[in-house]
Amino acid sequence: MNYYALVLEYHGENYCGWQRQSHSPSVQASLEKALSQIADESIEIICAGRTDTGVHALAQVVHFCTHVKREDKAWLIGVNSLLPKDIKVSKLYHVDENFSARFSATHRRYQYLIYNNPVSSAVFLKNATWIKEKLDLERMNEACRYLIGEQDFTTFRSSQCQSHTAMRNIHHAYFKRYGQFVVFDIQGNAFLHHMVRNITGSMLKIGMGLYNPDWMQALMKIKDRTKAAETAPATGLYLVEVGYPESTEVRASNTLQSLLGVNDHP
Repeated sequence: MNYYALVLEYHGENYCGWQRQSHSPSVQASLEKALSQIADESIEIICAGRTDTGVHALAQVVHFCTHVKREDKAWLIGVNSLLPKDIKVSKLYHVDENFSARFSATHRRYQYLIYNNPVSSAVFLKNATWIKEKLDLERMNEACRYLIGEQDFTTFRSSQCQSHTAMRNIHHAYFKRYGQFVVFDIQGNAFLHHMVRNITGSMLKIGMGLYNPDWMQALMKIKDRTKAAETAPATGLYLVEVGYPESTEVRASNTLQSLLGVNDHP
């Protein structure tokens, strides 16, 4: 048996999310179809983190196994030639049978891209969330302090979340401005369904001056989704990094800052 890991990027606009669905196109189904054509056998893949409808990825990781052996360029160039234009494989790794894109991961990192300008952008309409109100990043970063560490994130999980626990460990969370763009950068061991978008929705209210930064602390304590703000649009959310132990060769990181050509430090 041959074991592989792939790093891929995709624009989520045309998909119901990562997970295969019978009623609409998904990223998983598109990639499995292309891989199966190259392998000439049915291929099933496991991802590092299932993204929701409309959410993008710059560094998603998947693994799969197959009885057949193909040249590396077949898995890269061949598969990309069969994929839709909004899904691309960027890297290929040979892994052993113990590697899991999901369970071997030590962290996931998401970034949320906001176009903060009085007038919306025609170019970034489908790649960022437009907020016309001026955002106070000092207030938002003060609120981010209440997210750090291992805590119960019940307030920010969706009603459809299937996780057995709402406990998650957030490593960092901060906002940074790059001209007309604002990037929310958050990393943790894992995330609940809609968690990042739900947090972002409430952070935007704080940034607009509608709530004080300590509102975030109150929301964390109350453990009630209905008390927080509405979910932020999927348009601005990107999976940008999946971390693995040093003993594992797989590396997956491609931040918004690298695409914008700006400094990638808080």
